[in-house]
Amino acid sequence: MKSLSTAVLVLLGVIVATLFMSVYFVDEREKAIKFRFGEIVESEIEPGIHFKIPFVNNIKFFDARVQTMDSEPQLYLTGEKKNLVVDSFVKWRIQDVREFYVRLQGRTFNARQRLAQRVEDSLRQEFGKRNVQEVISGDRAKIMEVVRNSMEEEARSLGIEVIDVRLKRVDLDPAVSESVYQRMQAERQRVAKELRAQGEEEAEKIRANADRQRQILLANATRDAEQLRGNGDAIATATYAEAYGKDREFYNLYRSLNAYRNTFSSKDDLMVIDPSSDFFRFFKNSREPATGSAPANSSGNSVSSALPN
Repeated sequence: MKSLSTAVLVLLGVIVATLFMSVYFVDEREKAIKFRFGEIVESEIEPGIHFKIPFVNNIKFFDARVQTMDSEPQLYLTGEKKNLVVDSFVKWRIQDVREFYVRLQGRTFNARQRLAQRVEDSLRQEFGKRNVQEVISGDRAKIMEVVRNSMEEEARSLGIEVIDVRLKRVDLDPAVSESVYQRMQAERQRVAKELRAQGEEEAEKIRANADRQRQILLANATRDAEQLRGNGDAIATATYAEAYGKDREFYNLYRSLNAYRNTFSSKDDLMVIDPSSDFFRFFKNSREPATGSAPANSSGNSVSSALPN
């Protein structure tokens, strides 16, 4: 009786194990291939619960989600023979799991290698057709589209779908960047010197024009001053001549008085002069005029009588 119970339990265990080994589950994020003694018998397996024959069929699962292949930055030569450092990545996923397994042995590493090689070849070809300006600013979207289209046929033959190709970074080679920076700096310095020279030239023109205007103004002012001074001197001379002509003796007296005033303005003045000189003639003979009688003033007295004895 005991042996019968043990046999029943063993049989139930074998049945449960057989049922467990006969059932497999395919997730929505996976793709699966069913093999029979190593031969592919089914690859388009829908997500859900499925059955297999234990020890006859085996199942291999593959990730069906979108994957990213981020390659290392590479140097590419442009049409101008300048090196650019390009960092790119590719978005891809398994489309035909049978082809993926047959062509790439179902290994993601092999798929990455093939995609990286194809991307590198396409980018090198496209960069070689363009200059730096076109690559950096003008044709980046076009380059990515061309590379993706060129990869589609080969990727489809490998059971892969290329979703997108992107250029993360496009930079000049560090040595080239330094050279470009130095050229830019030299160009800016040249422009600055040119502008500074133009400014100095304009400043010299302004200063020269200002000096010329100053000289013209000073010359005109000097000319006008000389003309006014000459006119004044002429008027003064005419006035003196007219006054001298009307009363010569009074004019002599007036001039002598001014000379006396200027000569004896200070007590410290010392003169060495002959007393009998004509300078003191109005002191010596104040009552009588030198020539003829002096004209009478409004009170009837002669001018010379106004002088002290």
